[in-house]
Amino acid sequence: MKYTYYILFYLLIAGHTKAQEKVWTLEECISYAIAHSPKKSNQDAQNSINHQNYLEAIGNLLPSLKAYTNTYFNFGRGLDSETNTYIDNNSFSNSYVIYSTLTLFDGFSNIHKVKMQKVNKLKGKQQLQSIQDMIAYDTMEAFLNVVYFQEMAKLAEQQLTESSEQLLQMNKMETLGMKSAPDVAEVAAKEASDRYNLTRQQNIYRIGIIQLKEKMNYPIEEELNVKYEEETPIFTKEESSALDVFQTAKDLNPKLQAAADSFQAQKLAYKASKGAILPSIAAEGGWSTNFSRYMDGSDYRPFKNQFRDKRGYYVGLTLAIPLFTGFSQTANIRRNRAQMVIAENDYKDAQRTLFGEIAQAITDMNGQADEYLQADKQTSASELAYKMNQRKYEQGLISILNLHTSENKLLQAKANRLNARFKYELKSRLVDYYKGKPLY
Repeated sequence: MKYTYYILFYLLIAGHTKAQEKVWTLEECISYAIAHSPKKSNQDAQNSINHQNYLEAIGNLLPSLKAYTNTYFNFGRGLDSETNTYIDNNSFSNSYVIYSTLTLFDGFSNIHKVKMQKVNKLKGKQQLQSIQDMIAYDTMEAFLNVVYFQEMAKLAEQQLTESSEQLLQMNKMETLGMKSAPDVAEVAAKEASDRYNLTRQQNIYRIGIIQLKEKMNYPIEEELNVKYEEETPIFTKEESSALDVFQTAKDLNPKLQAAADSFQAQKLAYKASKGAILPSIAAEGGWSTNFSRYMDGSDYRPFKNQFRDKRGYYVGLTLAIPLFTGFSQTANIRRNRAQMVIAENDYKDAQRTLFGEIAQAITDMNGQADEYLQADKQTSASELAYKMNQRKYEQGLISILNLHTSENKLLQAKANRLNARFKYELKSRLVDYYKGKPLY
């Protein structure tokens, strides 16, 4: 038994350690964010409501079938069901009715409502896809920021390691009388500055992790370790124009499609409200029977015989003409017409917004490609300059201050290259998304 406890304790510790050591990829972060998003959950609930509204609209086209029964006890004067005259006696009666109603014509109002609810269902699906895409993009942006901050912290750590080694070397050289105190002080100041920069970059990285957790709806108190497994992209410019990409995106973009569906639904609602002012025709049919008896103890026909013999059937047509409804129908028509105009304007505005977003994304992508290529050239040139300045410093041709200036330029060039790389990655994925490629 003692060994069993040891094994269970070991498994618990191993499982906890394994959970802490999990490294999240970009795809895993996006999947988690979508699965735990309150916005997605709300839209799922709204889609369920849209589906029920659609079923209800279809049901309004079908015949209605109802059944009811009632029971009466009459005291004093009452109507004799046999002679249809009033008599002074207590009686009991019981009736049963089944009837059905079918709307034959209502100005096509219910048909338009069915179409409207069907469009609303499609709009809900597009809205759900738009929400998921937005969650994916926001999570991707936060993830790439974390990776960038992570790489910047590594550069700062590497810089601090070099400064610390240089300071140690300078202290030894000062002891041997090979370097002066001002040179040592300058290196010490550089080492302190690099240490501060490392602390700053680590704090920025921690803040980036918190922001990523917020985008993912991930527990803030739990650890989150990420790893970027993508290779360095090929930095090419987008050759398609914003108009060409827009022509593709307008048929695929879920946000724009949802706006189009909203406009279509409002047009159908307007048609349905106009149909409601037309006359309506309904067919009716039913079956009824009853049972009655006096409560004075006199003889009465059995329930089975009365139930059978008193059966009756009826069919009929009803024509309803709305003459005056307190302005409710005309107000509804005008309201739906105004809402249709609003939906049309929203759709046009969504088109303009989408075109602007595409143009900006292409410009950002091409600009980041240029920035990366220039930053890469700058990094190569800075590395060469720094190595040459190191040799000059060792030969006593330049001061330690000039060497640190060259080193800082190299660090800034590497930071610019990293920044351009991850921004290009984000913008290139966004452009591909507008061209029809999924974000996740």
